[in-house]
Amino acid sequence: MSTGTLDRTAREAIDSACADVQHAGGADHVDGVSPGLVARPADIDQVSEVMRAASAHGLTVVPRGRGTKMSWGLPPLRTDVLLDVSALDKVLDHAAGDLIVAAQAGARLHDVQEVVGGQGQRLALDETVPGSSIGGMIATNTSGPRRMATGTARDLLIGITMVRADGVVAKAGGRVVKNVAGYDLGKLLIGSFGTLGVITDATFRLHPLSDAHRWVSVAVGDPDEAQRVTQALIHSQAVPAAVEVDWADGHGTVSVLLEGREEAVAGRARTVSELLGPEAAGSVDPPAGGATYPWDTAAQPDQRSTGLKLTFALSGLSAVLAAATETGVSLRGSAGTGVAYAGIEPGGTVEAVGAAVTSLRRACTQHGGSLVVVDAPADVKAGVDVWGAIPALDLMRRVKEQFDPDHRLAPGRFVGGI
Repeated sequence: MSTGTLDRTAREAIDSACADVQHAGGADHVDGVSPGLVARPADIDQVSEVMRAASAHGLTVVPRGRGTKMSWGLPPLRTDVLLDVSALDKVLDHAAGDLIVAAQAGARLHDVQEVVGGQGQRLALDETVPGSSIGGMIATNTSGPRRMATGTARDLLIGITMVRADGVVAKAGGRVVKNVAGYDLGKLLIGSFGTLGVITDATFRLHPLSDAHRWVSVAVGDPDEAQRVTQALIHSQAVPAAVEVDWADGHGTVSVLLEGREEAVAGRARTVSELLGPEAAGSVDPPAGGATYPWDTAAQPDQRSTGLKLTFALSGLSAVLAAATETGVSLRGSAGTGVAYAGIEPGGTVEAVGAAVTSLRRACTQHGGSLVVVDAPADVKAGVDVWGAIPALDLMRRVKEQFDPDHRLAPGRFVGGI
């Protein structure tokens, strides 16, 4: 699907705003919607100028970082300009003594980790989709195993810079870990799918790298056993950095990650092994699949799996795993926080996918959570309720009207047509 060509005046305005503007190629679509132009700004000033030009000429804009999650959410209603911020890829500041790092939105998470890792530190966020950028990670609110101990981007973000729909640059927070000014703006942008503003850089607090780590895993044969093992680990003295579950075909594995000083990790690993019994196995390597989501994020649009995000109270783990077993869905995620991800292989009917989504969503909502279809082929998105019930939808629409009254940014990609 294409949104058509821009008129000459609009094209000239975008050309004058940005040094690198090209016609969209075949790989530049946003979930099947092709833009008229791709603008690749070299700095924040050019991002601002592109947004000013788009505002003046009534153009819609979809931001893109490294393009790893452009099929997430819903297809935009219209895409005139694809704003590619991958050239904004620098680590702006690493104040090791203050445990903070500032990076541009197009910087890959892996590259940021390499920079701070040289000083024995880490940004305590897992790379759940290989090649993800800082901006894309914030915009889609991805998280992995370590969220149990250190939280998500929402907990680690202390400053952010964005360009508004009218081209005005806005900043919130700062370089001080205890600085709370502007935190709300950062929280609004997290998980907003580029619908509220174009993120250009972000500042995070860091954690020291652990001297040692160890995974201890045990096989579980039914949902109730998985629930018992998880609860035992959470309430133990092991202080786990993560408690993960990997589930398929009615059975699975529960794994616990231990981090810290070498002697302490070794002692806690022995304690966990005794708790889990003689079948427990230890390794420095993560479980198969690691922190990545259990669906193919690189497949062609018509070959994609359906990816689901499930949340639930910890007491609902067994019910969610039972629903996954009944629907034949594989699942991976944080048993210790009640956040999991599931993948449904391509090839099934929309009705079958819809039935699985309904069953899993029921299990989640009955235990205080929700289910969102993160990614899926076009026919599934068209035939299945992607977002489910959203209690705060009216408030979210009012926020959208405040930030982007003309619905210029990624219109329709987010919940409720936002």
